[in-house]
Amino acid sequence: MNKRVLILGGRGRIGNSVAEDLAQHTSAEITITGRKLTGNRAINPRFKVLELDLEDQQKLETAIANSDLVIHCAGPFHYRDTGVLQACIQQNVNYIDVSDNRGFTSRILEHSEAAKKAGVTAIINTGIFPGISNSMVRQGVEQFDQVEKIHLSYVVGGSGGAGMTVMRTTFIGLQRPFEVWINGEWKTIKPYSERETIEFPPPYGKTGVYWFDMPECFTLVDSFPAKTVITKFGTVPDFYNYLTWSVAHWWPASWLQNPAVIEFLSQVSYRMTNVTDIWSGIGVAVRSCVTGIKQGKTVDYCSTIVHENTATIAGIGTGTIAELCLNGELQKPGVWPVEQVLSTPLFEAAMNNRGINIQTS
Repeated sequence: MNKRVLILGGRGRIGNSVAEDLAQHTSAEITITGRKLTGNRAINPRFKVLELDLEDQQKLETAIANSDLVIHCAGPFHYRDTGVLQACIQQNVNYIDVSDNRGFTSRILEHSEAAKKAGVTAIINTGIFPGISNSMVRQGVEQFDQVEKIHLSYVVGGSGGAGMTVMRTTFIGLQRPFEVWINGEWKTIKPYSERETIEFPPPYGKTGVYWFDMPECFTLVDSFPAKTVITKFGTVPDFYNYLTWSVAHWWPASWLQNPAVIEFLSQVSYRMTNVTDIWSGIGVAVRSCVTGIKQGKTVDYCSTIVHENTATIAGIGTGTIAELCLNGELQKPGVWPVEQVLSTPLFEAAMNNRGINIQTS
């Protein structure tokens, strides 16, 4: 009997990418959900479709009870509670999400002991960043006798093909300063500050990136004994970086914490990127650079990955984890950031199987 997978938010672009990856690499019975099932987007005939609002607790619990694995793609996660995971724990159903928010990650990790007692494997922060990026860091860390520094950089072309959700997530990330791990101490950083130019593979080349608040700011600190963890993000065309910088540094904090302002900025940005995506593309590049000591010498281990569609590669990242859970290769009760549970050999094999090339130097 085929395993049953429930993808919450599966009608969205990232959720649908996860579903497509699973359809290609597993024989699972896939159900995708959306609050409303209207729209012109074509649906793979292999997928079952369920209209489901996460606020409908009874319908949510019934859908989870009829599943072997739940994949939570219904962001932005800034607004989400941990109810989906709690329902999975009650129903003894494994859980994966594509969460990318520090607060949500902190809240969901508090349920690790309950998941462990229930025998539920819950893997969070899958996708591309966080997700594949974290596994790239683990791959780098394992090259060293002692780790000194982790530096993650991301660049996205225009909208990244991920629709309105990525716009909302970006502006939500500008709302307040956040804590980062620098030289063995927590330091408060202002979002979209300290521009740094990073050399990414073609077609991006030298691109500006800025401090950005993401879960890996603190999960990588818990996962690996590095003295410094840096996470920076940028977009192309570069003028979007300057626009985002101006919003982060010039606009009153009260404006950015107003949901109506966030929605306004997201709508305007989405319309702008619909135009610029034509020449900027909607791809993504990730660069992981780990500095450490090997055989008494301090050296860097850098890896990069490039994909032409951000939503597609995010779906691959999550689909990889789901496939491994479904076939029993990834079972560890508790709640785990992806880098704490996915071994490097499994990660590399899954990427190779999907034709994803990770360049190292």
